[in-house]
Amino acid sequence: MSDDELRAPRGTRDFYPEELRLRSWLFGHFREVARRFGFEEIDAPIVEHAELFTRKAGEELMEQLYHFELHGRRLALRPEMTPSVARMVLARAGALRFPLRWFCITQNWRYERMTRGRKREHYQWNMDIWGEPDVTAEAELIAAIFSTLATIGVPDDGVRMRVNSRKLLEETLRLGPLKKHPEAFGPLCVSIDKLEKIGREAVLEQLCDPAGPVRLSRGEAAAVLEALSARSLDEARRHAGGASEGLNELTRLFDWLAAYGLAERVAFDASVVRGLAYYTGVVFEAFDTAEALRAVCGGGRYDRLTETLGGRPLPAVGFGFGDVVILELLSDLKRLPELPRGLQDVVFAFSDAERPTAIRLASHLRAQGRAVELVLGAPRLKRVLSDADRAGAERAFLVGPDELARSAVRVRDLKSGEEHDEALPIQTTG
Repeated sequence: MSDDELRAPRGTRDFYPEELRLRSWLFGHFREVARRFGFEEIDAPIVEHAELFTRKAGEELMEQLYHFELHGRRLALRPEMTPSVARMVLARAGALRFPLRWFCITQNWRYERMTRGRKREHYQWNMDIWGEPDVTAEAELIAAIFSTLATIGVPDDGVRMRVNSRKLLEETLRLGPLKKHPEAFGPLCVSIDKLEKIGREAVLEQLCDPAGPVRLSRGEAAAVLEALSARSLDEARRHAGGASEGLNELTRLFDWLAAYGLAERVAFDASVVRGLAYYTGVVFEAFDTAEALRAVCGGGRYDRLTETLGGRPLPAVGFGFGDVVILELLSDLKRLPELPRGLQDVVFAFSDAERPTAIRLASHLRAQGRAVELVLGAPRLKRVLSDADRAGAERAFLVGPDELARSAVRVRDLKSGEEHDEALPIQTTG
């Protein structure tokens, strides 16, 4: 094989033991926070019918889909989990008791331009609440995000959340720039979600493109971007020009966040819209305070997703929290944990004559729940002790002919270097 063929495909990752320990550590915290918040874990196939993701997903996601045809079926690797969860809810809608609190940790695939914190394959923690229409659900999910950040070592001032409402934005724009183009709201959101990626002028060009899906005048497009500049609910109220259900929901959300003690860590930002077309209400994204990275996580309300899949509308809200960006942030903050191998004991036989006893001793220790490496082959004792110490083991059990004759084993404490004999806790023959 060539050197290129020996490497993982671009944008994907191999996980060697040290990397997998770090991934398992992170996933363990995801699962523990979900448990503390009363969520149940689910999973679904990594391969789905491609149409599940192309319905109302948004132009960008459709272009990034890994898809293929096999035996007349058009299939795709999942780019995200939410449509799969919606499919699962619909399949058992008549038997489920709402509200549901479900979470999952999934491997996802998107063919996109890679930057720091963005790969073509990543893992994502999703938490979703189904069947609750009130913004108490959004508040609970945002609280879970901040609980996770604290648990994994991100300082209180390390991440801030930005919150908006698709409903408020739609209400505001349909009074003005979209009054004559109400059908353009979905593709408009896809374009303005790229503001930070491609800049104001490029977004204006997309909104005004006569061959594009939005087709606003220059003045209408400028009015859209002006509405996106609001950074407080008072400013948003002025743009909304009157009563707004979306604004009322945001006001209630901030009241609930205050009860969680989080109001100072969450700010209104009218430019947050999220790129997926299925969002219908509150949307939110978390960023590192230094803004050196892309969003740490994000989510929002999608009350009509089940309807686009052929079911009845069902209130739902959720978030996705990827593994790549948060590990970059922990690295920047010098908060990545040092994770030892987890080995506790090493058992070494000096020769094949002592190996049956060493095997029985290792089996005895493993039955007690210890993590035990039985040394294979015939390496030198010096190397065995050095490797055991490097692996973080606590003890080395040395089975030699003299010890075996006394039905004993030599035990070396690898931290102190002290040695002593112990009676073998097993039979030496049989």
